[in-house]
Amino acid sequence: MTIEIKKSIKPVNYSFAINTLEKRVEKLINNHKGKELIWFLEHPSIYTAGSSYKKSEILDSRIKLIRTKRGGKITWHGPGQLICYVVIDLKKRDKDIRRFINLLELSIINTLKEYKIITFSDRKNIGIWSKLNNKKVKIGAIGIRVRRWVAYHGFSLNITNDLNNYKKIIPCGLDNYKINKLSNLKKQNYKNITKLLEKNILSYLKV
Repeated sequence: MTIEIKKSIKPVNYSFAINTLEKRVEKLINNHKGKELIWFLEHPSIYTAGSSYKKSEILDSRIKLIRTKRGGKITWHGPGQLICYVVIDLKKRDKDIRRFINLLELSIINTLKEYKIITFSDRKNIGIWSKLNNKKVKIGAIGIRVRRWVAYHGFSLNITNDLNNYKKIIPCGLDNYKINKLSNLKKQNYKNITKLLEKNILSYLKV
């Protein structure tokens, strides 16, 4: 099965992106010759809520919140944050959802190793974590939905984004941990990060 790789240069409207994913999922479900997808992009500033969010996690009632079908809680997307959306047919991969999430985690972790940044996953709090000043910080979020064994949505990775946007919410339901970004962990050029992520994701998918 062919996997299409998309890399959007300009910010992509959130609703447009999700509609695109939904249409791709429908094609894979109804036509097994449809293409899977890995799509790298950024969104304009937007707050989204997953299936398990709570209203108490909104700290500023003025924010515009979009409900989404992905798993997880409330989060922010916007400039300086890399989004990787996927549409992957798990019927071709043993119908193993946990293994697929592990694949995404390992792809991010091994990509960041090439930048000399040590990160790790957490079974209780799904996402990508690191240490800053000996404190645990979250720099990547993962939210996946599965429909008839087609996995979609994906992950976000904080690179240079403004962290003040998270002060209006309790991001990912984590009031005891701080959200951070790669540029605070290590100041360097992250220009080629999408290329490395693409290589690692495809490698783990055994394409």
